[in-house]
Parts: sequence; structure tokens; C-alpha cells
Amino acid sequence: MRSKWRTVDRGVLRDVALVCLADGIVGISFGAITVGAGASPWLPVAMSVFVFAGASQFLFIGIVATGASPLTAATAGLLVNTRHIPFGLAVADLLGSGWRRAAGAHLMADETVAFALAQRSHEGRRAVYWLCGTGIFVFWNLGTMIGVQAGHLITDTAALGLDAAFPAVLVALVLPALRERQTRVAALIGAAIALATTAFLPAGVPVLLSLLGLGFTRVAMSR
Repeated sequence: MRSKWRTVDRGVLRDVALVCLADGIVGISFGAITVGAGASPWLPVAMSVFVFAGASQFLFIGIVATGASPLTAATAGLLVNTRHIPFGLAVADLLGSGWRRAAGAHLMADETVAFALAQRSHEGRRAVYWLCGTGIFVFWNLGTMIGVQAGHLITDTAALGLDAAFPAVLVALVLPALRERQTRVAALIGAAIALATTAFLPAGVPVLLSLLGLGFTRVAMSR
């Protein structure tokens, strides 16, 4: 067991810890915003445990808060989570079988998949996947519970800017990868596609379309 975890580089452990911390901070924001919107304290806690999908959770609460039906909000959340379909295919061999497969699928997140696929060995990918997924789950739920308590005391949760912590950490982690020209081109094309489609497509779809940047880059580089 020890040899398995030795496959994880210290730098990766540091990056995973930073992402877990950022997720915990965003979880505080989610819990506080949900309670501040008038929801019962049990709702954000239950969502964080059983749904465990930050973007979908925020979207659900945002839509319900505008007066829309929970069914509409749930449908939008499912649409956002369609990105997990290709993620699941990419990490299927890391999940194992039986209850491990079900647990691993529940722990799937953008960061977890990204960190796992960045590892060179199969053992390294599996170790990082479970480490990152479990860490984010724990920090996200702890953050949500703290946020639920803080939501009763904070009148304007948006003023704290807690939602900016997570994307700021992700940007810091992604920057080193942009040293390669092909990666920079793919990122720029993907960002342009996402920005161009954000105004008229449902939340989550522009992110999926940004993956087209990879296809355009491969075609251009093969010529």
C-alpha cells in the first residue's frame, strides 16, 4: 500500500491540497448562499453529500431562487453534468469494480479527472484519482456545513468573493502547462468558443464546446 502512494509526487500532493482547500472555501460560499436564499439548512448539506457537483448545485439554487420549478433547476443541473460522460470513459479503468466503481463515479470531478490523467503511470493515476476525489469530497462537505452556519450571520455573501477562490487556484495550476505552444493554442481556441457561446447557450454547454479547441489544434498541427 505504501509503495502505491509513493508513486504520487510531492508537487502533485501540494497541488491537490490547494485544490481541496479552494473547494472547501467555495463550499462555504455555497452553504452560506443557499441558506441566505431562504432554503432549509438540510438542503445544501444533503446536496453536497448526495449530488456532489459544485456547478450543478450552485445552478440549482440560483434557478430555484428566481422562482423557477425544482424540476427545471434539476434539468439544468443534469445538462451541466453531461461533461462527466467523457470523463467517465477516460477514467473507467481507475475505478475498479463493485462498490469501488460506484464510489469512484460519485467522487468524479473536473479536478479529480484532470489530476489523474496528468500522471504517467497507471498506479499513479489511480492513486491520485482516489486521493483527490476523497479530499475534495471531505473539504467540500465540511465547507458546506460551515457555510450553513455562517449563512445565518452573513447578510451579503457575494461581498466576500469566496466564489473567486476556486477559479484563481485552477488558473495558477494551469499556467505551467501553457508553456507548450500546442496547449496554448488549444486553450485560446477553447476559451474563444466558450466566450462566444456563453450569452445564448445554457450554463455548462459552452464549457463542453470549448473542447473543440483540442480538435482544431490537432487538425492544424497535422498539416
